[in-house]
Amino acid sequence: MNSIAVVIINHNTCQNLRECLATVEGEHASEVVVVDNASTDNSVEIVKNEFPETRLFSNKSNSGYGSAANQAITRCNAPYVLLLNSDTCLHPGSLRALCAYLDEHPKAAIVGPRLINTDGSLQPSCYSFPTPFQVFLEETTLNRFIGHIPVIADNHLRTWSHTSSRIVPWVLGAALAIRRQSFDAVGGFDTSFFMFAEEIDLCYRLLTAGWQTHFTPAATITHAGGASTRQYRAEMAVRFFQSMAHFYRLHYSRADYVQFMGVMKAIVLARLARDTVRLHLTTREDKKTWIAEGVKAWRRILWNQAGDYEKVK
Repeated sequence: MNSIAVVIINHNTCQNLRECLATVEGEHASEVVVVDNASTDNSVEIVKNEFPETRLFSNKSNSGYGSAANQAITRCNAPYVLLLNSDTCLHPGSLRALCAYLDEHPKAAIVGPRLINTDGSLQPSCYSFPTPFQVFLEETTLNRFIGHIPVIADNHLRTWSHTSSRIVPWVLGAALAIRRQSFDAVGGFDTSFFMFAEEIDLCYRLLTAGWQTHFTPAATITHAGGASTRQYRAEMAVRFFQSMAHFYRLHYSRADYVQFMGVMKAIVLARLARDTVRLHLTTREDKKTWIAEGVKAWRRILWNQAGDYEKVK
């Protein structure tokens, strides 16, 4: 069996990072690397004091998830790397199972494990490449209805049971087992993505280069989700829509882009209308502040960023 390293990207999630590293300790990784993106909490001190064998890169600025991942992965010596968000915890045997899967599937460039929420429920992690229709399903409540229609639910990746290994378009970037050979061949993550959609872009470029992305339930990893991004909710909402637009600009025609952005903007406009009404109806100050952040984000997406969105190839 080939060796596998573990890389963890962190930003201001010191307690999650501590828990993640504790689960990695007994998994026999060839090396463990943490990239800290300019945290202002105790993340760096925890790694230095409690996990001294972990290799630490302490960045003075936050250049984004993909940039940090490239920084660490290209410095690992193992042929495989498990890339993790800091809010993940490995279940026993996960690392060995992912390594064995990559050994057995030489065309697999990326392997996503089964993800579960902290309450033990399944966290969907397999997706189709975004189309206007797919985005409409994902960003509205229609997915909830699809999940109750047996035949359709089993054929829709978002509501599929995640009980068997299969080739998929892309998997959630919270936990990615990566074949270094393929990763290096396509130049790693595209650092023009600061956050969100960088794993979609990577899987897309790997596919066009002849590689595959797989999902396997042979390994299970708990993913809390949003430990870092929820600290900046409004900013992350803006970045999500920017990243999705950027992905379409890079890989699709102008006509596809215009159609895609039409759906995206319709969704944002609906959310703006919804939250504007909620803002006037709620009386709780904490809730008003939370809703107001959303209103600010939706307005920024619709108007302030409009010029950037129209820069199509």
